[in-house]
Amino acid sequence: MTEIPDLLARRAAEQSRIRMILNSMRAEEEAMIKGGEEAVAWVKKELCIGCDQCTIVCDDDAIELYDTPMASPIMDVDVNRKAKILRDECTGCKL
Repeated sequence: MTEIPDLLARRAAEQSRIRMILNSMRAEEEAMIKGGEEAVAWVKKELCIGCDQCTIVCDDDAIELYDTPMASPIMDVDVNRKAKILRDECTGCKL
C-alpha cells in the first residue's frame, strides 16, 4: 500500500511537471501575440461577463463597458454589460 508521504511526493512531482508544461505553452502563446503601436486588444464578446476587471487594470483607459440586451430571455438581470476596446486609446500593451 502506498504511504501518505510517498503519495504527497508523487503529487508534488506531478504538479511541477504540469506547471512546467502549462508555463511553456503560455510562453509560446505570449510570443505569438504582437504588441506595440500597431497592435490593438480585443474582447471575445461571447466570453465577456462584464465583471469590470479589465477596465481596472487597463492603465490607458482604453476599455469601457456598454449595456447590451441579454442573449437569453430566461434570465432576468437588471444590467448586462460587455467590454469594448477604444482603439484610439489602446497602446497594444499585451495585457
